[in-house]
Amino acid sequence: MEFCTNSVQETQQLGRRLGEKLVPGTVIAYTGDLGAGKTAFTQGLAAGLGIDTRVTSPTFTIVNEYEGGRLSLFHFDMYRLGSSDELFDIGWEDYLTRDGVCAVEWSENVDDALDADCVRVDIRRGQNDDQRLIRITGIDL
Repeated sequence: MEFCTNSVQETQQLGRRLGEKLVPGTVIAYTGDLGAGKTAFTQGLAAGLGIDTRVTSPTFTIVNEYEGGRLSLFHFDMYRLGSSDELFDIGWEDYLTRDGVCAVEWSENVDDALDADCVRVDIRRGQNDDQRLIRITGIDL
């Protein structure tokens, strides 16, 4: 499915719609340019999971954990990882067994470690500064 959003709020609302449909153990693999809106989408995703904590990019921490919602959210940023081996070094398999949702930014850096049935979200800039073109596969909205 392809969507076009025209503001940060619309991107967050689309993320919220997705979050409301997720089940324990879901992995979301994000792709998209730097600054395209992956964290904004994840903020909405967290709201859809019932998490009311402020969601920020885990760029310098690799993973941020958010609990207190219908499901926990484990928000990964793989930008600085060189391979999927490093993903396993930080405990990836443990996160998969915690019955939450794993949202993985820069998933292309660890694609060989992700299951084929994960939800894929590609976010690209549109024709103006606020517009985003978002493709979601692996789940029906």
